[in-house]
Amino acid sequence: MGPARETLRIDKWLWQARFFKTRSLAARVVSAGKLRVNGTRVTKPSATVGPGDTLTFPQARRIRVVRVLALGERRGPAPEAQALYDDLTPPEESVPGAPRPEGKGRPTKKERRKFDPFRRSPLD
Repeated sequence: MGPARETLRIDKWLWQARFFKTRSLAARVVSAGKLRVNGTRVTKPSATVGPGDTLTFPQARRIRVVRVLALGERRGPAPEAQALYDDLTPPEESVPGAPRPEGKGRPTKKERRKFDPFRRSPLD
C-alpha cells in the first residue's frame, strides 16, 4: 500500500484559504449541501479534502471552482492563502447597464427624462 494521502477537513480548508470569514460559515455552506468535491455533493463539514481535489461552491453571487494545490498550516495572509488553490472560475462577463451621462456636470431635466425608462420606481 502506498503512502497515506494528506487530507484536511473541508470546512477548515475553506476557512484557511480565506473563502469564508469564519469556519462556522464554511461549515454551514457544506452542511446545506452546496459544496461539491470532484463533482460529488458533500454534506458533512468533517469530509476531507487533499491536493488535486476540485471544489465547486457558491460564494456571494458567483459559483467558484477551485483546485486544491496544498493544505495550509494556519490561516495566514491573503498571498499565503492564494497559494493553496488554483482558481478555475471563468471570469465574469460585464453586463451593460443603463446609459450614463457623459460627465459634463449635472444632467438637465430633459437629459434626466431620457434615463427614466431605466430607473426603477421606488414602489416596485
